Amino acid sequence: MPTPFGTIYSTNITPDPETGIGRWSEQAFIRALRSGVDREGRHLYPAFPYDHFTRVSDDDAKALYAFFMSLDPAKSSAPPNELAFPLNVRLTLAGWKLLFLRRARFVADPSRDEKWNRGKYLVDGLGHCGACHSPRNLLGAEMKSAGFAGGEAEGWRAYALGRSSLSPVAWDEAALADYLASGSHPLHGTAQGPMANVVDNLSQVDPADVGAMAHYLASLGKGEGRNDAERPASGPGRLPQAAGVQAATPSIPSEPGGAIYATVCASCHDGGRPLPLGGSRLDLSTAVADEKPANLIHLVVRGIPAAAGASAHPIMPGFGDILDNRQISDLVNYLRTRFAGRPQWNGLAKAVAEARGGR
Repeated sequence: MPTPFGTIYSTNITPDPETGIGRWSEQAFIRALRSGVDREGRHLYPAFPYDHFTRVSDDDAKALYAFFMSLDPAKSSAPPNELAFPLNVRLTLAGWKLLFLRRARFVADPSRDEKWNRGKYLVDGLGHCGACHSPRNLLGAEMKSAGFAGGEAEGWRAYALGRSSLSPVAWDEAALADYLASGSHPLHGTAQGPMANVVDNLSQVDPADVGAMAHYLASLGKGEGRNDAERPASGPGRLPQAAGVQAATPSIPSEPGGAIYATVCASCHDGGRPLPLGGSRLDLSTAVADEKPANLIHLVVRGIPAAAGASAHPIMPGFGDILDNRQISDLVNYLRTRFAGRPQWNGLAKAVAEARGGR
């Protein structure tokens, strides 16, 4: 897992006795889950989100242990973490925990219904959604005062949720449930990067639990903050008018990014064809509207692969081998100004190079 502090490698949690957790007792496993301390007493790095798992119930913690112990043992050792001094000294994590780790089980809110409390438990605990979707301070701890205001995950943006969301169309409970279960929604795009792995796992989860998570997340959009009444809703039959934004381009625009768009993008995105052969509505794209360009750059460079058995999911080729860094920068800023109506991003050269692995 790449982090701002270096690379951390996840360890073997199959029941192999030599390289895994085969010799771990249930008590040792639960201590690691909730307190971030391994069987030998070493502090674990919070890339393993024990600051969220501390909320997990006793029954679920024991069920996790039973599941891992039921797996086939695999002999595999992780390489050493690549962290600079003093972060490579695990004792420094004791100070981090003193500052930021709050060990407490989840407590239901009696003023809320059972579905909301179940959703909050899953989102805050087992799902640890805030680990990616919240910003972090200089010491790598979540900024609790800005929970779900948007964060970073492995070079991708984890978009802001709830009142802080920059989605051009307001999320509602039904849209969230569809997206979490399938990884796609016609008004909100398709999950890519680390989120693609999340929805792949959620597709195997009890729909009632996914629905509870959607119910709780939808509640985050209510109250003070961005006024969702100013944005179109996600409900059936409420697809906002494109207002000419994606009408066929009559001629090649004069600016460099516009010329690139007309050459490599317009045939799909302005063609009016339905998914998967047509292009997604870019005026509905959070990647275009977001405050940071990382996800849009990744999409341009890597594209969107076809999803097995998902005919309504978009398909897009990657252009990382066709366009150079300057051309990608020109293109994404053109998309930004044309489809989101927002100022161009700054520092694109660095962001593009990072997305392309330093190329």
